[in-house]
Amino acid sequence: MDAKVLIESFAEFARSKNVDRPTMIRILEDVFRAMIRKKYETDENFDVIINADKGDLEIVRIREIVDDNSEDIWDHDKISLTEARKIEPDFEIGEETYERIELEDFGRRAVMMARQTLIQRIKDLEKDLLFQQYEELVGEIVTAEVYQILGRETLLMDAEGNELIMPKSEQIPKDRFRKGDTVRAIVHKVEMINGNPRIILSRTSPIFLERLFENEVPEVYDGLITIKKIVREPGERAKVAVESYDDRIDPVGACVGMKGSRIHAVVRELQNENIDVINYTDNLDLYVSRALSPAKVSSIQANEIEKRISVFLKPDQVSLAIGKGGFNIRLASRLVGYEIDVFRELSDYEEEEDVDLTEFSDEIEEWVINELKKTGLDTAKSVLALTKEDLLRRTELEEETIDEIFKILKQEFEQ
Repeated sequence: MDAKVLIESFAEFARSKNVDRPTMIRILEDVFRAMIRKKYETDENFDVIINADKGDLEIVRIREIVDDNSEDIWDHDKISLTEARKIEPDFEIGEETYERIELEDFGRRAVMMARQTLIQRIKDLEKDLLFQQYEELVGEIVTAEVYQILGRETLLMDAEGNELIMPKSEQIPKDRFRKGDTVRAIVHKVEMINGNPRIILSRTSPIFLERLFENEVPEVYDGLITIKKIVREPGERAKVAVESYDDRIDPVGACVGMKGSRIHAVVRELQNENIDVINYTDNLDLYVSRALSPAKVSSIQANEIEKRISVFLKPDQVSLAIGKGGFNIRLASRLVGYEIDVFRELSDYEEEEDVDLTEFSDEIEEWVINELKKTGLDTAKSVLALTKEDLLRRTELEEETIDEIFKILKQEFEQ
């Protein structure tokens, strides 16, 4: 393979990979200089001139002419007068020789190795460029097509045929993909593993929800409305705290849109995830009340040292505050940054007649009492006010345990 064929084939391959000309020339020069170093031990006194467009290559060895008896005769950049005059008969001591080295002089094996090295360098460059391209897109929405569904992850292809990965943990539980589906997600992270870029997508990240709001709500995109914080239970529920620095703009109304037109598009993308949009405020009590929406809070006691908040509600508001599966109270806690404890507000009569669950610690195991308290049930009557089905749904207790709890509590009031 001569230089022209080698360079032209490499240039064509490089162009197909969208490699710019300066980079292509630099790679060619690096590889040829590596060949020179392998044969001559150094490339310091060599010039490498490449014209990739024409496929031209010129390698020139430059050496200074010294006397045949000179001590420097063995230096890499020196040549004896006798050897120099074999190149040009009229050379004199002190002049420089410019000797052209042909590619064939390196041997067929070296040339084939150079060809493989050039291809590998382009592939490595392509991986680096892909890594850099997606590293700049971290946190941004991309669209890709599903091409393979595996047990623990789904493989997708972008428009340029690059492989993207969405692990099961980054998929909304209700997501059901089929080959050929077009999927939107954010670039969650990009990592280089054994020289290969691994691009991870996510649909469960709060940032994905934030980007969807930017797409659907112009005021958010323009910065007129700021999203202060987002917390999610993907596919189930999310809470979004928003704030506007312009008093003329209602941030919640703008995000929801006329008859919910804006937020519906976001909800559909997130597999009908229930989204609560609330006004952000520095007033902690008011912020907690809004975070527990749709429940109406009667009173709040905050312990800023322990980062805990006790919330008191009327009996009919407790289940609303906790929400289906406990999602509402968990998300509210994460949104405000405090652990929220829900307590049922009792009337004077109930307080006189009711009994705190801790009074039954000799008959009911402590972990069972704690499980009931997690759902806002802290007295005997608050438990008895519910059905067995309610407790099964709201707690992780077994049916036999609940039957025993009812039996013990009823005995107290029968006495």
